[in-house]
Amino acid sequence: MRYENDLRDRAAIVGIGATEFSKDSGRSELQLALECVSAALEDAGLEHSDVDGMVTFTMDNNPAVEVNRFLGGGHLTFFSRIHYGGGAACATVQQAAMAVATGVADTVVCYRAMNERSLNRFGTGIQDMQPEPTTASAHFGWYAPYGLLTPASWVAMVARRYMVEFGATSEDFGRVTVAARRFAATNPKAYFFDKPITLDDHQRSRFIVEPLRLLDCCMESDGGVAVVVTSLERARNLRCRPVRICAAAQGATNEQQMMTGFYADDITGLPEMGLVAKQLYATAGIGPEDVQAAIIYDHFTPFVLAQLEEFGFCGRGEAKDFVKDGHIDSGGSLPINPHGGQLGEAYIHGMNGIAEAVRQLRGKAVNQVDGAEHMVVTAGTGVPTSALLLGADG
Repeated sequence: MRYENDLRDRAAIVGIGATEFSKDSGRSELQLALECVSAALEDAGLEHSDVDGMVTFTMDNNPAVEVNRFLGGGHLTFFSRIHYGGGAACATVQQAAMAVATGVADTVVCYRAMNERSLNRFGTGIQDMQPEPTTASAHFGWYAPYGLLTPASWVAMVARRYMVEFGATSEDFGRVTVAARRFAATNPKAYFFDKPITLDDHQRSRFIVEPLRLLDCCMESDGGVAVVVTSLERARNLRCRPVRICAAAQGATNEQQMMTGFYADDITGLPEMGLVAKQLYATAGIGPEDVQAAIIYDHFTPFVLAQLEEFGFCGRGEAKDFVKDGHIDSGGSLPINPHGGQLGEAYIHGMNGIAEAVRQLRGKAVNQVDGAEHMVVTAGTGVPTSALLLGADG
């Protein structure tokens, strides 16, 4: 299989924008989308009329034509939606970069806006799913009768096997949350600003589905985030320091399912993310040793450990020790989620993580990682997924 592609440095992220993050935004998802897109264009120094492409999630309720029309934009020559929930996050930027690299569009906005806490709560799972099966939903019929109805229950199956195989403990998972909340506590934009926790706090939090505790699960949030992508050449003449898209990739394996691949030969890893990692490193021409910080999709803490291993930041089964030794904290060899992640800042389906990577590589982040030149950003795991390898410019 050929892992390298031709996207290296063909495009750049030149603008980021976000709403506040809350549990009840008090306004429509369309309004959130308009706010974050406008903020991203303002950050880039561009007008709404400059946009000729838009990308979002299939789960987003704001069609590109409506966002464009309400903003008073011009003609669109490119518009796309990505499936598979949080796995779509980095793929929105990948598609924007492909559109720019091929001349299909000049300026593409990627956005995600949702009232996930006050309107549609993903954590409630599939209880309300219609009984008539579709190809997309039929596999749940193998698990739902046994009570596996929610994302937490699906991840718990994998987490338990990981614990058995590698000797990981609930405390090992908890250290991921403690690190995230420590970063969030110093980020004024984070929902959990000024609210750090201890490992004891994690251990006292109630079980959701054993072995997952409440503090192993990401937040439910309202808000919106947008990023603007254009060519690297053009980006260098705009308002802010551009961030190079060194590589972008998607990945789904031949045994892939939507969070429920329990019959695979090995369920302790995340092979879809390993496939993505190979593509990123081959395209960018660098390896894990060249990455100074990372945004790791932290919807559930056990999958953070597996992602660290799939990207080669540590060996198989070694992530628990990597985390325990402080590598993911401020001053560690690989700080992850310096904004607080989805455990501490907000859950905007991973888009707020992309924005944080841009701030880091501009040198403008609240919890700035010294010497950040390359960053990995990952999207949702346990599903067909995506990731980015971003680089500072100049």
